[in-house]
Amino acid sequence: MQKVTLELPEDVFSALRRSPEEFARELRLAAAIHWYERGEISQEKAARIADLDRTDFLLALASEKANAFVVDFDDLKREIDRG
Repeated sequence: MQKVTLELPEDVFSALRRSPEEFARELRLAAAIHWYERGEISQEKAARIADLDRTDFLLALASEKANAFVVDFDDLKREIDRG
């Protein structure tokens, strides 16, 4: 597994009222949701980035009022046209 290190000003954590660990968890989830909603990664990959199983990732999406299912309308139209 790869490790990423971020250097952030100390006052970021107090301003957000988060411990560094809480901040890291929220950052992972936010990134996973962002990339998933943009269609850049699968739901499974997003769950792994967020360090959650798929069920918990779906629950996190609902909690954040994010789209649980991303639809590429161009792909959908191509599928319909084929059928």
